[in-house]
Amino acid sequence: MSAPAPSPPAIVDAEPLPRQEEVLTDAALAFVAELHRRFTPRRDELLARRAERRAEIARTSTLDFLPETAPIREDPTWRVAPAPDALNDRRVEITGPTDRKMTINALNSGAKVWLADFEDASAPTWENVVLGQLNLTDAYARNIDFTDPASGKSYALKAPEELATVVMRPRGWHLDERHLVDAEGTPVPGALVDFGLYFFHNAQRLLDLGKGPYFYLPKTESHLEARLWNEVFVFAQEYVGMPQGTVRATVLIETITAAYEMEEILYELRDHASGLNAGRWDYLFSIVKNFRDGGPRFVLPDRNAVTMTAPFMRAYTELLVRTCHKRGAHAIGGMAAFIPSRKDPEVNKVAFEKVRADKDREANDGFDGSWVAHPDLVPIAMESFDKVLGDRPHQKDRLREDVEVEAEDLIAVDSLDAKPTYAGLVNAVQVGIRYIEAWLRGLGAVAIFNLMEDAATAEISRSQIWQWINAGVVLDNGERVTAELARKVAAEDLAAVRAEIGEEAFAAGTWQQAHDLLLKVSLDEDYADFLTLPAYEQLKG
Repeated sequence: MSAPAPSPPAIVDAEPLPRQEEVLTDAALAFVAELHRRFTPRRDELLARRAERRAEIARTSTLDFLPETAPIREDPTWRVAPAPDALNDRRVEITGPTDRKMTINALNSGAKVWLADFEDASAPTWENVVLGQLNLTDAYARNIDFTDPASGKSYALKAPEELATVVMRPRGWHLDERHLVDAEGTPVPGALVDFGLYFFHNAQRLLDLGKGPYFYLPKTESHLEARLWNEVFVFAQEYVGMPQGTVRATVLIETITAAYEMEEILYELRDHASGLNAGRWDYLFSIVKNFRDGGPRFVLPDRNAVTMTAPFMRAYTELLVRTCHKRGAHAIGGMAAFIPSRKDPEVNKVAFEKVRADKDREANDGFDGSWVAHPDLVPIAMESFDKVLGDRPHQKDRLREDVEVEAEDLIAVDSLDAKPTYAGLVNAVQVGIRYIEAWLRGLGAVAIFNLMEDAATAEISRSQIWQWINAGVVLDNGERVTAELARKVAAEDLAAVRAEIGEEAFAAGTWQQAHDLLLKVSLDEDYADFLTLPAYEQLKG
């Protein structure tokens, strides 16, 4: 006998939002409740397994490919399902949150794909969670426009055939949604809320448009976590009477443990898999988190000195391309985060050349596409991939069998010839404070020093401060990184912000709160697994 249907989750501590009843329907909430009942217990087990694995890394200071899954890696016969037409050409993907203006601009950008982000580029206020869903549904119904109240400029969708294909990114497994709780008061995982509401309202509508429910899966740490997502997909398609394999998922390989399980991750999702993506900042954050007590050989230099040409990063990206193409999946490259200046063409010229060189490298290495953060970068990335792909949708036929990566190559951090600097410490503090301040006001994608930053930026910033203090790093100016030095730099930056924006604007923001939170997660002896966990406790809305 099947279990009785669970009660729909209750909405708690949330101000009513305009049109929320269109998203939070009884039927949609019943679906989310069933996802929660079936899959949250396994989610909890997998989060506990993360802690066990971290403890093992602390003991051994190493990682290896899994011996128990060797038969999967050694079996040459299996492939992921062929890509649907709407996801076959992914040469340029734009990323961004799902506010109304961004929704229109991203769909109109000329990119092949828009990563519609409920994760790192979105602070999970109730308004962002619910109205972001509404914006996507409105876009599919072509019931969306936007007029900028400051400039009076109006935005509307282009013709359907000119719009990007949406790949939606839900929150990671570790985050809960405090505004939706079950009968025992337990929050529903944010991943199941984001996925559930989106899939329930849009899966059939997307199929009718010639596309489908496509997802990016963030923060995955093992093939067992990918297996759980696959079980979610199988159930969801069954629930609405949709053919298995309709859902497609691209997994971000943005944790060091996942880098050792890329083939297994694709295998677990093989009927629903469409590719893997190389994400830089979260990947570095994961290395620091997992090897934080591994000694000097795991100390990273300034984050901007760790480019994708660093030997251990190159090992990771080339292994990703080889793995994807061996199994018939798309390999998607990293982010070009530059935000063009409207005032300084010289800054733009230099930055555009760097973006072009980065995208040329990815296309020549065999990637099938890559990410940009701003519409102005779409033509640059498109040109790089057009030169290599021509009129082919991808280059999966480039098997990269020349690539040989050993387990130790992925964690050879000390192969990089760069050291931490005082300027790097200052930048980590500055970016950390500025990003957290905006996040606490509900903004997840923030332009800082001409770069589009998201939560991964804040994670690598605070992780480096923590690592340098605990490793006793001596900077290029001869100063040792201590808690006192971090506090001094943070105090100086806070004073500089106050002087720059004025007392009124300073008081209206969350600057002191951001300063305090950055120092807490950077200086606490116990390293917080994710900055967004303590930050969520302080997020209003």
